[in-house]
Amino acid sequence: MPFDPNIHHRRTIRLKEYDYSNNGLYYVTICTKDRECLFGEITDGKMNVNVYGEILESVWNGLPSHYPNVVLHEHIVMPDHFHAIIQIDNERNVGAGFKPAPTDAGQPPRKHGLSEIVRALKTFSSRKINDLRQTQGTPVWQRNYYEHIIRDGDEYSQIANYIMENPLRCGENNVI
Repeated sequence: MPFDPNIHHRRTIRLKEYDYSNNGLYYVTICTKDRECLFGEITDGKMNVNVYGEILESVWNGLPSHYPNVVLHEHIVMPDHFHAIIQIDNERNVGAGFKPAPTDAGQPPRKHGLSEIVRALKTFSSRKINDLRQTQGTPVWQRNYYEHIIRDGDEYSQIANYIMENPLRCGENNVI
């Protein structure tokens, strides 16, 4: 069915009035298009990434070089999704990232928000994966992503454990 703005209404799952470029810890989950098992497989409770999973890992690990206000925490590549904790620390933001540096010396560096960081992860991993598959323009990721603002140390510990134990819970059916 073609898009009809009168009947199709995208609703945001983000908190209204919250600035997602604020300092903080954010838990994100990003799923592949149609939950395609693209990044590898789980064997004996261990995730074995394939070449596409390696590309995703590489793009993830490269984010701080493009976004100096980003600190990477726990993450896991799963067959059909990606879990991660991203920290935004604007006191670290001293570079220009993908955007040109401000020409006004007195202007503070731009704060990159969570959506910009997730967009970059999805865009650049998609391009590299599609170049390898020779499927330029084919969606790799679902349109949106899940996010959660981590509010305290206990919540951080629970989410970090969930991320790291995800392959054990997933089992051989590659689902979770």
